[in-house]
Amino acid sequence: MASVVAELEGTLLRDPDPFSYFMLVAFEASGLIRFALLLMFWPVIRLLEECRMKDLGLRLAVFVATVGVPVTEFESVARAVLPKFFMDDMDMEAWRVFSSYEKRAVVTRMPRIMVERFVKEHLRVDDVVGSELMVNRFGLVTGFVRDDVGSVSERVFAFFAEQPSTGLGRPESGSSILPLCKEESHPPFTNSSKDDHQLVRPLPVIFHDGRLVKRPTPSTALLILLWIPLGIVLAAIRIVVGLTLPLWAVPRVAAFFGGKVVVKGKPPPPASGTSSGVLFVCTHRTLMDPVVLSSVLQRRVPAVTYSLSRFSEILSPIPTVRLTRVRDVDAEKIKQELSKGDLVVCPEGTTCREPFLLRFSALFAELTDRIVPVAMNNRAGFFHATTASGWKCLDPIFFFMNPRPVYEVTFLNQLPHEATCSSGKSPHDVANYVQRLLAATLGFECTNFTRKDKYRILAGNDGMVANNSGVGERAKKVVEGLEKLAQVH
Repeated sequence: MASVVAELEGTLLRDPDPFSYFMLVAFEASGLIRFALLLMFWPVIRLLEECRMKDLGLRLAVFVATVGVPVTEFESVARAVLPKFFMDDMDMEAWRVFSSYEKRAVVTRMPRIMVERFVKEHLRVDDVVGSELMVNRFGLVTGFVRDDVGSVSERVFAFFAEQPSTGLGRPESGSSILPLCKEESHPPFTNSSKDDHQLVRPLPVIFHDGRLVKRPTPSTALLILLWIPLGIVLAAIRIVVGLTLPLWAVPRVAAFFGGKVVVKGKPPPPASGTSSGVLFVCTHRTLMDPVVLSSVLQRRVPAVTYSLSRFSEILSPIPTVRLTRVRDVDAEKIKQELSKGDLVVCPEGTTCREPFLLRFSALFAELTDRIVPVAMNNRAGFFHATTASGWKCLDPIFFFMNPRPVYEVTFLNQLPHEATCSSGKSPHDVANYVQRLLAATLGFECTNFTRKDKYRILAGNDGMVANNSGVGERAKKVVEGLEKLAQVH
């Protein structure tokens, strides 16, 4: 059986320096103070590396980033935050070589717990060799790594039980794994195949959490720290202005405060007194979707919500209709609102940051034939305005803290009669049709994942009640679905 062992940093990942990933752990697991503290230690870490004491510099980064962090919080960051940034930094040519072998192992300078979920679930790796963190009896990471786990070469050889076929790595890294292998291969890797056989891509990262949009390299981290005080002031101004001005004026003044709303298509006129309202069916990117839509329509259109925080409801400039997740009760609520006028619904039930659409609930298709699909998309600079495991009440604040938040609103034509349930189509067929229509408009892909899938893989619960038991078992179905999606590519 052909086997391969590869270095993670600088080989499978383009960046050879793992410092930015420790910055992510510091920010997401502990907060701003540890984030700033670790950045202050960066010159010391760099000095140690230049003095050929890389191992000491790495241990210092591990200690500052992890000491005192609950191991459950650390595992949560490794599960929900880091995979997205690892995937963005993947060298696809290195992956092309690596994925061509049947038996695979990865060696990393980072603690094993940081990378194991990503490389095993997304890169289909059989074994991970990295440092092991020490955890005290209270479940807190001590910041130290264990020295009793054996050398890297011993652990690699123990896994393969024979000489690996190929080793992928950088000669300058000083790694001990390359001499173990029959053959060595060094980056940059090039695709010399003319027929370009179909590449089995890594499983995509559809769900991820965390507030930071960009990977915090030292320069980016410094920029974020300098921006946060200004961002908080700017967010407060934007929120106050948005709550005091009439909705029709918000798009006109958005540019003065750094925002931008791009509108495509023609929105329908308001519902008349003799007809039921229009149901705007939107993709769900942030909690601001219905608010932005109302500002574009220049009228307050109520929005259906599932688990909006009370703080967000207070800040909301539009009426909200909280659903109970009891189908008959929710259907009656939506019918009542439509009898009064227009209504906004996001049938995905939760936000998705990546270019994928979650499965649409079919409830909306049963209740009206006046359906107008609306493709919503947004771009953020520094901070994500959604979270699965963090404080949801801060979502609007993080959205407005971005230097130049941009929203794109694309109105599609109202569904023709033959595409609705009135023509005999099932609600599921109508919902799937609308999903495909919106995905094609945005250049996204449709999936069968649901709100529960998202929260089970990111937060270990169903989005309603915290329950961390059996996360691995509950995540299996999501991983299987990702594998099916990857096979399409």
